[in-house]
Amino acid sequence: MLRLAAQTLRHRTGGFLATFVALAAGVAVLMTCALLVESGWRHQGDPHRYGAAVAVVADRDLTVDGPTVLGETERTTVLLPERGSVPGKVAGDLADVPGVDRAVGDRRLVVTTTAAPGLPTTGHGWSSTALAPYRLVSGRPPRSDGEIAVDARLAGPTRLGPGATTEVVTGGVSRTYEVSGVVGTGGTASGRAALFFTDAHAAALDPHPGRYDAVGVLTAPDADRDAVLAEVRRIADAAGATAYTGDDRGIAAEPESAAARSLALGAGAAFAGYAAAIVGFVVAGTVGLSVRHRRRDLALLRAVAATPGQVRSMLLAEVGLLGLLAGAVGVPAGLLATRQVRDALVSRGFLPDDFTVQGGVLSAAAAVVTVAVVALLSAWIAALRVTRIRPTEALGEAAVEPATGGRARRVCGLACVAGAFSLTVLTGATDGQTALGAAMGMLYLFVLGVALLGPWINQGAARLLGPVLRTVWGDSGYLAAANLRANARGAVAVLTALVLSVGLGGTVWFLQDNLERQTVAQSREGVLAQYALTSGAGLPASAAAEARRVPGVAAATGVRRTSVVVPDRLEPQTVPAQGIDPLGADRTLDLRVRSGSLDALREGTVAVSTARADAAGWRLGDKARLWLGDGTPVTLRVVALYERGWGFGDVTLHRRTLDGHTVTGLDDRVLIRTAPDFGAEGALAELARRYPGGQVTDTARLTGELAEDVAVSGWLNKMLVTVLVGYAVLAAANTLVMAALARTRELSLLRLVGVTRGQAKRMVHAEQAGLLGVALLIGAAIAAVTLTTIVRAVTGATVPHVPATGWTALLGGTTALALLATVVPVTHILRTAPVEGMGVRE
Repeated sequence: MLRLAAQTLRHRTGGFLATFVALAAGVAVLMTCALLVESGWRHQGDPHRYGAAVAVVADRDLTVDGPTVLGETERTTVLLPERGSVPGKVAGDLADVPGVDRAVGDRRLVVTTTAAPGLPTTGHGWSSTALAPYRLVSGRPPRSDGEIAVDARLAGPTRLGPGATTEVVTGGVSRTYEVSGVVGTGGTASGRAALFFTDAHAAALDPHPGRYDAVGVLTAPDADRDAVLAEVRRIADAAGATAYTGDDRGIAAEPESAAARSLALGAGAAFAGYAAAIVGFVVAGTVGLSVRHRRRDLALLRAVAATPGQVRSMLLAEVGLLGLLAGAVGVPAGLLATRQVRDALVSRGFLPDDFTVQGGVLSAAAAVVTVAVVALLSAWIAALRVTRIRPTEALGEAAVEPATGGRARRVCGLACVAGAFSLTVLTGATDGQTALGAAMGMLYLFVLGVALLGPWINQGAARLLGPVLRTVWGDSGYLAAANLRANARGAVAVLTALVLSVGLGGTVWFLQDNLERQTVAQSREGVLAQYALTSGAGLPASAAAEARRVPGVAAATGVRRTSVVVPDRLEPQTVPAQGIDPLGADRTLDLRVRSGSLDALREGTVAVSTARADAAGWRLGDKARLWLGDGTPVTLRVVALYERGWGFGDVTLHRRTLDGHTVTGLDDRVLIRTAPDFGAEGALAELARRYPGGQVTDTARLTGELAEDVAVSGWLNKMLVTVLVGYAVLAAANTLVMAALARTRELSLLRLVGVTRGQAKRMVHAEQAGLLGVALLIGAAIAAVTLTTIVRAVTGATVPHVPATGWTALLGGTTALALLATVVPVTHILRTAPVEGMGVRE
């Protein structure tokens, strides 16, 4: 059968080209998603910072117990947004372990040097140089609070050497230090540059007193490594931390690597699921349509004594060979696309520079096998009807295909539509990723329902549109209506591809627009202050108090941005939060409080957005249990519920609640409101000069910067959605071309019985207008229901925002594509002489 299948492919290249394109594009899309996941899974960061340590104890993630299912407790691990720390006592406990030579606590301070402000740099205590290990290249270690040692990556481009001085900004304060020495690791090191204070000075600068960012364990030469690691893990577990060994030390050394890994895994896996569903729809429809277009050939084989098994084996062999060819093209294309995606993610700051595309064998196997299985299953199902009938009936069955499907198909289709409508309830009752997942499930169930009910939809549409088509196109319209009724089942693949394109694009793309619009609008309307004091190095808590003392300032509110982990119905979620000083906050911020008051915000209390409160089941006065960004559990009383969670974060805390629980311990900005008709700009500019990199800007500019940040954040979703929608659109065009080219015999026969070329063209145009109108109407309805439901659940808006240019481009582009994919092949067909067309294979 392989030989026969190969001969068939060689002599029917035109008919199999569309199937090959669908398979190859599907492999490329799935390969991109899978390779992104595989690269994230393999990414470990650079462990050079702890190269001499056999283990590193650090706190980088949080494990939360979820609901109990079938007697087992579900546990979810989330990445800590503020990088947790470990108690100083852990270093002493680890040092007492038999076989441990030293346990060195490492502090990781956020610093900026004026000599190299663009070079990412971290500050550490001198004792942590033993963990790399670093060695002195020149000079000596720092001995006083006014001295630092720098590594070669910082010294090289700045020419800092022993005796030189430089400004170092940390904790929102700029200090002058003398360089006492230069250190190196003896090899090529990547990652951030480092500078070293004395241990005492590093402890004084650390916003986490009595704690370390990590503790590295150095063992004696004759130590029992396994016994040491077992005891280290026990101590780490008791402290609520993790013992990292081997390549995993890179995650402890560079928390950014853990964030990059999480992003790659999460984004790749999420969109791989969506892509797999779309590829399933497209490949199944394309392969099924290809088999149906060959039903006359297959019937002839049955009539000349081919057994059902032989026909099915031939079809499966054909699809299998096409799958191999598609894999040979799709895998390299997916690899190239992944590298392009990686470069784009790095350039926009989603991934670090050292993130590389790794692996590929597992991803290629998964993509090829997935597409091949779907294609083979589709070919098997499509061939069942032809191969089940008796040989003497085969040609008759091929000549007149049943217009609709059986009862099972109708029942399954109705069940899918009912399930989609039921998911609207789940979407409305949840929020965040849960709501998004439910909405995508609703979208796919709608599309699957349309695919199953397509024959009945097409027949009903043909009956309803018959009078309209006859009125507009005359006799050609009559023929078009008759064709739509007779070919109701054959047009299902075209209908499904068009509905998928419109439904997917109209839902996901416009959803991102709504999220961006809601965030910017809430921020713009909720900021009452005219000015904002900002600094790239951060602002100390005293900056707000200093601003209040400026003549003409009516109110000043320090704002510290962070993230917290909150419980949800299904699993905990990381949500944006802010810490504020509530003194005068009612004059600088309007969070649109619906119940309670921000005046009651104190340590031990919290204000929550209404959407988050509904998701977590919190009410005014309740005790809310959550985790701060560094993993510290807190139980706070809810004193206010507000609406503008998208613009200001779902959780608002008193700033003192965050002290010691953020990486820098600094404010991001101070919102300043001045008295009417009082010129305070000069005094505010003088205030800004007291802080490194400080500046006073109009709050309208902050909103503009927020819009840019949100647009950059939404770029990832839009890019991946563009790939998926593009594949769906390609599939629609592919299917339309296949359907058009398969009508060569039909159109030739019509011309032989007296239909003119112009009448045939008008008939095809009428058919396409009817089918396209139905597809656009159904796709737009599905997109409207899905988009409205999820926007209401996520943002609270009753009516989603759909830009006129957006829906015009979506519907207009789909219409233009559908017409082009039909008119061009039909025009080509009509140029063929009718007698020659009758001899063309079906």
